[in-house]
Amino acid sequence: MPDRDTVLVTGASGGIGRAIALAFAGKGYPVALHYNTRREEALAVREEIRRAGGRAELFQGDLSQEEEVSRLFGEVEGRLGPVGILVNNAGISWQGLLTDMTLEEWRRVLDVNLTSVFLCCRRALLPMIRAKSGCIINISSMWGQQGASCEAAYSASKAGIIGLTQALAQEEGPSGIRVNCIAPGVINTSMNARLSPEVLDTLREETPLLRIGAPEDVAHAAIFLAENEFVTGQTIGVNGGFLI
Repeated sequence: MPDRDTVLVTGASGGIGRAIALAFAGKGYPVALHYNTRREEALAVREEIRRAGGRAELFQGDLSQEEEVSRLFGEVEGRLGPVGILVNNAGISWQGLLTDMTLEEWRRVLDVNLTSVFLCCRRALLPMIRAKSGCIINISSMWGQQGASCEAAYSASKAGIIGLTQALAQEEGPSGIRVNCIAPGVINTSMNARLSPEVLDTLREETPLLRIGAPEDVAHAAIFLAENEFVTGQTIGVNGGFLI
């Protein structure tokens, strides 16, 4: 097998990030697993990849901080080589009425979900531009395509990711760099585990495919976007038809 690009997956400690990391590792890519606070979960992902014969290393950092992003990329490049595929998956949610949200809470959601994507893209693009090659995959949400009640900050941050994706695809296409986006629907992750069984049943019934998505469904889309060299600037909805 020819040498594979290094893949950096942010927020790789659980759910969608874990599934994406496993999928890339299973296809022979060396994977940089980023986490911020959930070290034990990230270690479990690394060991799962290594047991299967893949290559993975662990990297910690608060991606809302510019100096942390710079340090993290330097460490990845030193241990695994330049990042050829960046998957911006790290994110948080906040639920409640906008009138109950503090400015600090608003800024935290925007910093973790959107500013981190800006910082990681900017740092990753420098060597990608020199190499005339690269792929960025941003994880948004169907609530970035259609705002969700009581999730105003989350929806705003995820909509911003879609706009950033489209802008960067046009900026960086001439340099051979592709930038795409995945907008998951209701996926079986810890973020949605707080929903009651009744709410999950309602969401399942409102989904044309009549099921809740699996993290692996999103991972399949990430592999497709990484390996199809004529797709850029797109937002792929992995939502079972919830939004059409």
